[in-house]
Amino acid sequence: MKLSDVKKLKVSELRSRLKELGLDSKGLKAELVDRLWSASETQQLGQETKEQIDSPPPLQTAVEVCSAPTAAAVPTPCKPDSSTPEYTDTATQTDTEPGPPAALTAGGSGSEPGTRSQDKVGDVEGQQGDEDPPGGDTRALETEMGRGRAFYEFKEEIRYKRAKSPQTVLETGEVQEEDQDTVRIDPYGSHLHFEVGSDGFSGQPRFWTRFPLLWSGCRLTHGVLKGKVGFEVRLERKLLTTQLEEQRGVKLFGLRVGWSTEHTSLLLGEDELSFAYDSRAKKVSHGKEEEFGELLSEGDIIGCYAAFYTDGAVELSFHKNGRSMGVAFSVNASVLQGRPLFPHILCKSCSVRFLLDPTAPPWYPSPSGFTTLTGLPVGHRVHAAHPPPKAQSEVVLMVGLPGSGKSHWARTHMKQHPEKHYRLLGVEELLTCMMAGGQTDSRLQQASQCLTDLIKLAAQTPGNYILDQCNVLFSARRYKLQLFSGFRRHMVVVFPSADEWKRRLSEKEQIPETALLKLQVSCTLPDQQDDLLEELQYVELQQQEAQMLLQDFKDKARRLLPPIPKPEKKKPRQYKKRPYPHCPLQTQRIWDTQWTGLNGQSDGHKHRRQDDSDVRCCDFH
Repeated sequence: MKLSDVKKLKVSELRSRLKELGLDSKGLKAELVDRLWSASETQQLGQETKEQIDSPPPLQTAVEVCSAPTAAAVPTPCKPDSSTPEYTDTATQTDTEPGPPAALTAGGSGSEPGTRSQDKVGDVEGQQGDEDPPGGDTRALETEMGRGRAFYEFKEEIRYKRAKSPQTVLETGEVQEEDQDTVRIDPYGSHLHFEVGSDGFSGQPRFWTRFPLLWSGCRLTHGVLKGKVGFEVRLERKLLTTQLEEQRGVKLFGLRVGWSTEHTSLLLGEDELSFAYDSRAKKVSHGKEEEFGELLSEGDIIGCYAAFYTDGAVELSFHKNGRSMGVAFSVNASVLQGRPLFPHILCKSCSVRFLLDPTAPPWYPSPSGFTTLTGLPVGHRVHAAHPPPKAQSEVVLMVGLPGSGKSHWARTHMKQHPEKHYRLLGVEELLTCMMAGGQTDSRLQQASQCLTDLIKLAAQTPGNYILDQCNVLFSARRYKLQLFSGFRRHMVVVFPSADEWKRRLSEKEQIPETALLKLQVSCTLPDQQDDLLEELQYVELQQQEAQMLLQDFKDKARRLLPPIPKPEKKKPRQYKKRPYPHCPLQTQRIWDTQWTGLNGQSDGHKHRRQDDSDVRCCDFH
């Protein structure tokens, strides 16, 4: 189904189709269109996957291969590879070599209340330093940018032009001291797009209706370093119906359960010190899969057990509904190096629940000699890093043109400061959490819109964040700085020389020339603002040099851009001449008729005869 066909459907038809697919049917028409279009895209992916399973892909076909995330929780984006076969299951990426950083295009997500489908990219108001994208016609920008990542990110950023200043969120206070010993899901050690239940024991992906292929992970607040310890997780339910999966020919839900160290990626099983039992009857570690255990389905309970030995080695075993699946991993002490292991899950389109109530009986008996995590003495558990208070949390806004090197600086900064546990927020990060499927227009749009919501959530969640976006508009930067009120706010401008920027652009994915020119004209560079910004840092070129170079870019871009088409003159509206405008004759006739009807005679009053002189008089009135 095409997007144009989906938009033509009525609201009742949209809701009916969403109910048939087992999806939420509430919301405005624009939300229903996005939801149904996302479901149709996923269905198309399932059909393609089924065809690939039936018939292997031809040799020497360029496909999208995603590399495993790095140890610093910074995933490496996708790149085309003509020699590696495409994985037919959408659950994971495995056995791939890390590729070069993905292409940087125009970024900068924004958020503004309202219906997204009614906003236009070119409908920009000049406001406090922002410049309108030249050309006037928004469809031209959309065509030039090919509806790629740059289009959807810049579209989100423009929303801040009309957005009202965000309201200050009242702080709920820090975590109470007595709660520090309670084992629960750690919001600080989870994806922002993982929604933790109110009890702290359950959760599910936050954007499962709009982004059903998005994986979301979380760890518990406490880990272990010695003894024989286990925990249990139940696959509560699939968020998408079985009928929908059968129609698409692929399992849309996925679950991984296991252990990982604190500094590994939240994509369980993709790092060296990350060990998972996958619902597809596989065990996964360091991005490599092997057959193990049995398939998991709705209602199954997985027991995860870690046996630490005196020499520092550990064995990890798994149970399904009380039956042992055997030992999956044996980790040497030289690999673990005395680091504690934390319970970890990663799920897609399903909800899960941990058994973390210390007073509740286990769902299934633990193996002999093993103790539940909640049953361990407090001193035998290792608490994960505490989130910094909001006053000590910081947010770093990246600013720069596409391809200037913002992502490289952000990842380098994260590696240099691992103690700060930065969360990198960007479209590439969300697409990496899909772990398969490439970058289609619908996924880029979904990721850009989800990022808008994640930025709001981040502003309410203490921690350290880096917003990996272009942020070329003043209004977008100011809105985000206001949103993170109470944080330590930093801004880093990456602006290389003209020759260096051209060289970096040539190594990235090609950006349409007209789109790049329009972004240059719209770009503004920040100045120090004492009320919102604690620190402003210019990387490579300093502020004065960067401003001069940007002005040069603007002047050249305006000359190279095609002229703005003049709007057609509107034809004067033709009004039909009324027979008696503002004429008292009709009123007089009504009065005469009423008087005659009441008295049965005209009482000497005679009807005036309309002649040409009366008509001419009325015409001038």
